[in-house]
Amino acid sequence: MTVLIAGAGPTGLTLAIELARREIPVRVIDKADEYFQGSRGDGLQPRTLEVFEDLGVLDQVLAQGIPAPLLKIFIGGKPAGERRMGELVDPTPDRPYPNGYMLGQSRTEAILRERLQDFGVSVELSTALVGFTQYDDRVVAELSTSETVEAEYLIGADGGKSIVRKQLGIAFQGTTDDSIRMLLGDVSADGLDHEYGYWFAGPDNPMEGIVMTPLSGGDQFQFGAPLVSNDADTTLDGLQGLVDKYAGEGTAKLRDLTWSTVWRPNIRLAERFRVGRVFIAGDAAHVHPPTGGQGLNTGVQDAYNLGWKLADGREEVLATYETERRTNAMRVLGISEDLMQKHIDGDETALDRGEDVRQLDISYRSPDATAPLTTGDRAPDSPLTDANGNKTRLFELFRGPHETLLRFNPTTPTTHPHAVTITSTPAPGTYASPEAFAFYHAEDGTEILIRPDGYLG
Repeated sequence: MTVLIAGAGPTGLTLAIELARREIPVRVIDKADEYFQGSRGDGLQPRTLEVFEDLGVLDQVLAQGIPAPLLKIFIGGKPAGERRMGELVDPTPDRPYPNGYMLGQSRTEAILRERLQDFGVSVELSTALVGFTQYDDRVVAELSTSETVEAEYLIGADGGKSIVRKQLGIAFQGTTDDSIRMLLGDVSADGLDHEYGYWFAGPDNPMEGIVMTPLSGGDQFQFGAPLVSNDADTTLDGLQGLVDKYAGEGTAKLRDLTWSTVWRPNIRLAERFRVGRVFIAGDAAHVHPPTGGQGLNTGVQDAYNLGWKLADGREEVLATYETERRTNAMRVLGISEDLMQKHIDGDETALDRGEDVRQLDISYRSPDATAPLTTGDRAPDSPLTDANGNKTRLFELFRGPHETLLRFNPTTPTTHPHAVTITSTPAPGTYASPEAFAFYHAEDGTEILIRPDGYLG
């Protein structure tokens, strides 16, 4: 089986790793002539960190990124307090990474590309998908390099303007609000302490201002500022004018603008995530506002869901991709849209980030008891001690491209190749949820199947 992936962003790269580590031939093409350099999606949610642990890239992500910084708020040039976009919480046995992390998207992509190369797969730049034709047993794709490629499956991870989605004729339902525009990008700022983030606003409207969030690996900040005129000045001078307006002249001297863009609220969800042997994922399937930091994370988890199902190959399993991921994307879009509306309305709670943005509560439960995958809750982590007295964790047992069968004090044998016998569980302690406690203390004889993506099967 060969899989062709159009798009080498976080979604396409995650899917390629998932396939390559299962020894499935995969090609990743991208129409860009060079890799993107900029922060763009810089917030990594806790569930994505768990996915990255399984993929073998978490150590690099944590080494290169930073925790969400404390935000210093200035109104009319005067200090007005400090806050975080979501209070920090302590790890628990079932949630080892409960807080979000900050890492510029280009750095995340570089880490994923390096991991993909461990499997002998490289991204093919300057290679666009021109068109494709699908048959009962294959997809034939035409590339801009004049090459024709036959693959068993084609995946469109090619962004909001997805060629794959458009050729499939899938409706991209939603809205674009041209009345709201923001200037986004990366810049260095002399005069600001890089250990902190900043919110600068005018005295008349505390919710209208410029946000500066520190980026790891240098002295740059990611900025976001409203544009109130029809002309968008994306130059360094234009951005300096916005900083002077909201923070006051002399507060910060900007330099080294490396990336900027004009953003408009574009909230869309594809009507379908699949047609035959062609699937879409990430921004090709759903486009989010930046509020809540959900877009990149949702795309990564699309890929994490789809990878093992492509490797499985059974139609009844492949059919669950759209059901599970479109339902989740719809829910997440609602969270992001609500936060964006709070910003527009001037609601100060728009800066708060609750439990729902962490994506630890994603569930693929199905009301159909005859469906092949019906339970679908996230399997929690837990500390364990093996038969030799060595410390381990459930996540370490789950790691890898396989399902895991947990057997609590079993009385019968099994032939499952990845069965784990659990004879005792941690004593009651501080757990994030009653469900996790119940999971740890399953009754004797209970067997729980954990899907390759870490959800109950």
